[in-house]
Amino acid sequence: MTTPSLPLLLPIWLEGRAGLELAELMSSPLFYGASVRDGGGSPVLLVPGFLLGDDSLGLMTSWLRRTGYRTESSGLVYNVDCSEASVRRVADRVERLAERAGRRVAIVGQSRGGLYARVLAVRRPDLVAGIVTLGSPVMVPAAVHPVMVAQAAAIASLGLFQAPGVLSWQCVDGACCRTFWADLAAPFPDTVGYESIYSRTDGIVDWHACLDPAAAHREVDSSHYGMSVNVAVYELIAAALASFPASAG
Repeated sequence: MTTPSLPLLLPIWLEGRAGLELAELMSSPLFYGASVRDGGGSPVLLVPGFLLGDDSLGLMTSWLRRTGYRTESSGLVYNVDCSEASVRRVADRVERLAERAGRRVAIVGQSRGGLYARVLAVRRPDLVAGIVTLGSPVMVPAAVHPVMVAQAAAIASLGLFQAPGVLSWQCVDGACCRTFWADLAAPFPDTVGYESIYSRTDGIVDWHACLDPAAAHREVDSSHYGMSVNVAVYELIAAALASFPASAG
């Protein structure tokens, strides 16, 4: 695995750029469908990052629909549950979407959502045409800013009281997520497309941890949270989706 740089050095102050990235997106013809090949009804499932829900990818969802894709949400109101439990719920959505569309599904996952996307591709290459990860530390999931570590620790502490729908300390090395971590590190199927989008100025995730050797690496100038509203990211997503195989099986 790639050794992450010191999380303390991550430029978290640059996360304030997300508003500027949104403004640029809103003024871009690309957001309104210009120069984007029609998706032709190809199915795309979107998975949000840690602490976030499907509404965090609302603009991306509307853009994909406007450009001809058939979208589906992950069903995660807040992405704070045990990884294995969450990925199983998302897998059900992928299976239903593939059945309705009659073809394999592309998955776009931001941050923690990208980890789910990789696991799903490993488990169900028959259902997944390709994945796009946005600032996802698939190589070293813990290579994040200490602020995020503290938030995860606080939520895991709730798990000690068996709070429903939240991860616990057992998710790190316990039996509940053992299969998830094994599949995250497993060889990636060569029948599934894989694009990893990352930023060297990501203030939350160490970009080195996004460089999965199995993926095509695409660098952008973006904040971590701003990847969901960044014009350059949208351009790369459009290109990736157009390149993924769409046939079933």
